[in-house]
Amino acid sequence: MALGMAIYSFGWIGCVLPAKGTSGAASGLAIVISTALHNSFGMDVKIGTLVLLINAVLLLIAGFILGWKFGIKTIFCICALSLSMNIWQDILPAEDFLHLDRFLAMVVGGVITGFGVAIALMQGGSTGGSDIVAMIINKYKPISYGRIIFVVDLLIIASSLLVGFSIDAAIYGYIMTLVFGYTADMVLAGNKQSSQVFIISQRYEEIIQVVNFELKRGATLIESEGSFTHNHTKMIMVVCTNRDTPSILKAVKQIDPDAFITVASVMGVYGQGFQPIKL
Repeated sequence: MALGMAIYSFGWIGCVLPAKGTSGAASGLAIVISTALHNSFGMDVKIGTLVLLINAVLLLIAGFILGWKFGIKTIFCICALSLSMNIWQDILPAEDFLHLDRFLAMVVGGVITGFGVAIALMQGGSTGGSDIVAMIINKYKPISYGRIIFVVDLLIIASSLLVGFSIDAAIYGYIMTLVFGYTADMVLAGNKQSSQVFIISQRYEEIIQVVNFELKRGATLIESEGSFTHNHTKMIMVVCTNRDTPSILKAVKQIDPDAFITVASVMGVYGQGFQPIKL
């Protein structure tokens, strides 16, 4: 989680901040507040400190509304994020040391931050910010988590226009948010991406034996009938991770080279052995 937060904060301080950009979440709001304080009062407050204050306020509010049952991992990630942001801000030069144009800097920032937050999420951590807002709103309104995060981030980026950010900075912020979300999803999916394999073969019993006892995968038998021959057989359906698919195909080929097989990617698999249903 500490590594993930260090990578996440590097994306913000090393790419987004030098590009004079912003985005959503507590980090984006911290940049907006920091800019407002600098423009209005000449105060220079570190981004990490503001992130810690924002999350502390949100945690306090959520504590009274939702109860004091926040996980230690969330608190750890918030502290690690704030600390690493301040460290990177001290280490890295204020100017664009990567020498990237503004658009590319925001895209690279989205990739780096998405990768970092995914590492933390895989360990059960959370960066707080918009996540806490979503939990508070869901207590009173059954609005989807993704929609709440999107609206919150949209409002944060739009608020940057009030403190002197240009229109193109806001647009780049939206682009970064999309890149961030896509990268995080890809990293989180990783080897968990699943395939649905349909196998039609007269030797289905032999195939089932190999799938169940050698490859250690479950399967479902479905009654099937050929439209031309009207021959009856059983079709095998196997849902597995992408990394297991080649092993299944190889096993089927060894048993029945003439087997008819289709492989399709599935968006989500829920139940025993896969993801729990979270609604």
